[in-house]
Amino acid sequence: MNQLSCKQEIKQITIPTPFAVGDVHTYIIITDKVTLVDAGVRTMEAWEVFQNELKKHGLKVLDIDQVLITHHHPDHVGLLDYLPANIPVYGHERAHPWMTQDQRYFTTHDVFYRELFAQMGVEERFYSLLGAMDKPLRFSCQRGLTSFVKEGYRLEGLADWSIYETPGHASSHLVLFDEKSGTMIGGDLILAHISPNPLVEPPYLGEKDRRKSMIDYVASIKKMLKLPIKRVLPGHGETVQNVKLLLEERLHQQEKRAAKVEAFVKGNPATAYEICQHLFPKVFEKQLLLTLSETLGQVDYLMEMERIEVDTASLPYRYKAKEGVS
Repeated sequence: MNQLSCKQEIKQITIPTPFAVGDVHTYIIITDKVTLVDAGVRTMEAWEVFQNELKKHGLKVLDIDQVLITHHHPDHVGLLDYLPANIPVYGHERAHPWMTQDQRYFTTHDVFYRELFAQMGVEERFYSLLGAMDKPLRFSCQRGLTSFVKEGYRLEGLADWSIYETPGHASSHLVLFDEKSGTMIGGDLILAHISPNPLVEPPYLGEKDRRKSMIDYVASIKKMLKLPIKRVLPGHGETVQNVKLLLEERLHQQEKRAAKVEAFVKGNPATAYEICQHLFPKVFEKQLLLTLSETLGQVDYLMEMERIEVDTASLPYRYKAKEGVS
């Protein structure tokens, strides 16, 4: 328990997940209202742990007045299905189709990913993975948002807390920042020991192009560097204390990996799949979807900075470094 003032407390509740990332943290902010930030994964084990941890803090499920979701990934929204239906749930509008598992949206996924695999030059033997793309959604919720929130929005009972839009890891990502204490509840944006993977998402309904997740992620990190953040309560792992140093390190790591891609395609045009193999020679087969997402992010980043160019005349697309660019 972290006592921030006589009128406000934050309680961390850690919930097991079936995912490789391990346990996920949710947070209870107690003021004149009880606010739950993120809701864990939808398993009976997680639900039992959540209720037991609430009891340890002298709370029960019916004490929760409202929920804020940092992003739509299953380990952050799943237990919403077990909460009373009258509890309002807030989050970014881009989380809504994932949380409700909107079939109008999900029916577009197969075509999108097949076209993306073809553009990237992925071997045919991996196309069987396409059928498992949405498999983690069985641990998600089927309950949508009550209201959409945007940057600058403040929830009732959280007068000192501002919401910031921080897309990258997910296009729906938000963080909650307490200006008085310098405390941020950061979801998966800022983690102590790993850099969150900026994940590829198909275009939303009404959109023509996918979001460039790595470009969004870098912009979000730069935005956070402008805030006087003293500590981050993350979605996974330990509390981040030296926030500025970590954020600067994340930007440095990103540039270092981008430079490795740029050097690889200098005078040697390559497909995104070949770049992926170069970046992740030991793990790309076992973690293909994650490593392809990371690779595409690097390509997007370098294209945005006009350091590489792409030949789209035929499939698969090939990338090469621009001449005269150091």
